[in-house]
Amino acid sequence: MSSLRCLVVALMVTLAGCATSDRLADQPAPVISQATWRQVDSDIVAASRDATEQAASYAHDNMQRWMDLVYQRTDSAFIPWFSSYWTRQWLSMKVTWYQLNAGGEKAPVVDRLALYLQEQYRDRVLEPVAETIDPDLVMEQATRLYVRRLGERVRAIAPRYGVPLDQFDRRLQGIPAIALAPPANHSASLYQIVHAEPLDRLPAYVALVERIHNAPGGARGWAADAGISSVAKRTSESLTNELTTNGVASAVSAVVGRVAGAVISLGAAGVSALVRQNQRPEMEAQLRQNLNAAFDEEWLDLMRNPDSGVLAGVFHLSGQIEGSLDDSAALPVHYEPEPQGIAVPGAQPLRYGTDEEQAPYRLW
Repeated sequence: MSSLRCLVVALMVTLAGCATSDRLADQPAPVISQATWRQVDSDIVAASRDATEQAASYAHDNMQRWMDLVYQRTDSAFIPWFSSYWTRQWLSMKVTWYQLNAGGEKAPVVDRLALYLQEQYRDRVLEPVAETIDPDLVMEQATRLYVRRLGERVRAIAPRYGVPLDQFDRRLQGIPAIALAPPANHSASLYQIVHAEPLDRLPAYVALVERIHNAPGGARGWAADAGISSVAKRTSESLTNELTTNGVASAVSAVVGRVAGAVISLGAAGVSALVRQNQRPEMEAQLRQNLNAAFDEEWLDLMRNPDSGVLAGVFHLSGQIEGSLDDSAALPVHYEPEPQGIAVPGAQPLRYGTDEEQAPYRLW
């Protein structure tokens, strides 16, 4: 009898639960006011701006360190190589070879030597530095940091205003985050971005990263950018003029015969080496000044360029998200940013030096 009573009670509880569920299911979804949706959109914009600030700080710290490493390696590996006696002899041979193939025209010789110098700068400076800090990797990590920070903020918005999750998700699905023009022609919503696990499985994100990597002016082609290439071309032209003038001694030695010619060539080479050695500090200082000026300009471009810089991914995502919400997110934003210091897996934000040392890098 006791068991029967328990069974009846359990059955009644079950039926009551079903009836309650049916009544809840029959209830219409709560209507969210337009004012609430505007506040939601304002919070999304604020979350995007906060995430952008975090990503920009991370990218700036790492690119600051990258810049210093390039400066150091330029001084230790490229300038001493370029100004050495044996390098100048080797470059003289290359100029002679270029002249033979150029039919006496100067412009092709200058261009080919400039390209050779750019290749040497890439091989001796940029690629070794990239083994420690790679701007392409900084771009990807900054973008991931932006997405992660944004996702943390966005997920807290719906409970704040009592918005049902299904309605909130539909809202996010209507906000563009990636919109690539042909030929990639990929797109993704804010919902897809913050829910992608892992992010690099999202085709639109993969296409965005690939487009940034291959954009003109990016880190991969940095040695060929306008600033560095102009320095290489000016240096090449000056070097070509110098080596062509010094070639007169070789021409004279060929006329007077082998033995006398050898003496003339050796004497000319000795005088040339002595002159170059005396001029070496001035030549190195000028080359260093030219490279540093070009480098500063190119570094700023890597920080600012919306198509190929280290924040290009962040700029694209934030531009799409905030741009689509500009009209609806017109209410004042009351937002308390959390403390900084978000770490990206596999990478460590780098910061060093005093405020005085960091002052020049705040120009970006």
